[in-house]
Amino acid sequence: MPDISIATYNIHKGFSLFNRRFVLHELRERLRELNVDIVFLQEVQGAHSRRIHQGIEHVAHPQHEFLAQDTWLHHAYGKNSVYDAGHHGNAILSRYPILNWDNQDISAHRFESRGVLHCELALPQRNIGLHCLCVHLGLFARGRSRQFGALVERIRRIVPDDAPFIIAGDFNDWNNRARHALAHELGLHEVFETGGGALARSFPVGFPMLCLDRIYVRGLTVNSAAVHAQYPWNKISDHAALSAQLSFP
Repeated sequence: MPDISIATYNIHKGFSLFNRRFVLHELRERLRELNVDIVFLQEVQGAHSRRIHQGIEHVAHPQHEFLAQDTWLHHAYGKNSVYDAGHHGNAILSRYPILNWDNQDISAHRFESRGVLHCELALPQRNIGLHCLCVHLGLFARGRSRQFGALVERIRRIVPDDAPFIIAGDFNDWNNRARHALAHELGLHEVFETGGGALARSFPVGFPMLCLDRIYVRGLTVNSAAVHAQYPWNKISDHAALSAQLSFP
């Protein structure tokens, strides 16, 4: 089967670093240039009524629908954080049909609304689905520990042992606790550690120092992985985008 290409990106609700500019149009062009099959997105706004009055275009449509238009025909959005003016969460855009999807609340406390968006994709010429989980974990270590536990429980309960799967997103994992929770307990491999021995530095995009964004896989071979932090990527979010080329062994 042909390789599968993926990307993960915290899009900062469509605003550039320090919220200086609304950059959703530029962001869509950059994602299209990556030409990947599956996109894992975090901080995606499903609705924000106030921006209609600020003259920002396309706010009447969910951001993931605008980004997916004409390129990724299948998409799912998991609403996590709800406020008076709207809501935001995670999204998965796919060139492959989505067989089913679910968004699980894994919030550790009432001050941070977090979820895991889980899609099963139908792949051509394969009898088993590809499971894709998009996450944006909490800022505090104790909360993330609980969220890792919820992820492990969900994967063990739902994902068959022989099914390929990917978990990607913004882990906010300052101390790499995911290595134990995901790699040791579930047999996942982080694509940058597999390819180069070290996690990718992805935040802040202007001078990436922290390894917050990750791509973990199981049942897939890592062919290559890349960090997208240089111009023009450094003008459209506070995170770098990550991409990877994968194949079946």
